[in-house]
Amino acid sequence: MSSTRAKSEGGLSIPPFLYGTAWKENETRRLTALALQAGFRGIDTANQRRHYHEAAVGEAIEAALNSGDVRREELFVQTKFTFLNGQDHRLPYDPKAPIATQVEQSFASSLDHLKLSFVDSYVLHGPTTRDQFLALDWEAWQAMESIHERGGARYLGVSNVSLEQLRVLFEGARVKPAFVQNRCYAVHGWDRAVRAFCTANGIVYQGFSLLTANRGVLEHPRVGKTAARLGRTPAQVVFRFALDVGMVPLTGTTDAGHMKADLEVLDFQLAAEDVAAIESLLAKQ
Repeated sequence: MSSTRAKSEGGLSIPPFLYGTAWKENETRRLTALALQAGFRGIDTANQRRHYHEAAVGEAIEAALNSGDVRREELFVQTKFTFLNGQDHRLPYDPKAPIATQVEQSFASSLDHLKLSFVDSYVLHGPTTRDQFLALDWEAWQAMESIHERGGARYLGVSNVSLEQLRVLFEGARVKPAFVQNRCYAVHGWDRAVRAFCTANGIVYQGFSLLTANRGVLEHPRVGKTAARLGRTPAQVVFRFALDVGMVPLTGTTDAGHMKADLEVLDFQLAAEDVAAIESLLAKQ
């Protein structure tokens, strides 16, 4: 994998590290601006007010573009459609409308929030169930395909998805998913089966909660020794591991120093034996 870009078979090229804007609330605009200033060019958000403040993300992006510090062609902006069961009362669509209409309303609201004419990636924020891809999921995906085909979203993706759901979606979709974004647990093999499917089918895998879901890895002596040998932090070693196995990692740090440190993982690589060791840490057989 390149240390500067992550690519799929279709020539897709995105920033190697994404800044995630969930859980930032009133600090969202400031922190998104800080991430852009630090050098992040990939911004992940969602039209889900329960966990995201998408309008504040848009304010930060607009300010960065207007200042000339960032050019639109440098940015990778990703947002999501979230079903009703993932929302609170602050809905971006009419809950009584058909799913396709909800998708269109949510997308129009996202463009308004983000102050953009298109997004780089539009993601289905998880199917309606944990283990199946049902009719409502297909209605949403087909509406997203229409958005893509008219130029509203350069690529489509899906998050919080199982291997079987991904397989069904990939086989049946007119517009194939370009991205999968999943929470990634070391105890589950870092989502190895889904990652393998992505690799085989030219899909870019985005991993989130790499630190918060893997405290045991960060504290593991093997990671500590690797970090000490390289003069890095355990967090940097985990993010570099993610890059070296083909993921695009997300970080949601609120600390300017950590933002800088996160981007510095692009400056080194792990030895093959380090990657293999971390791949198997804490994994349940």
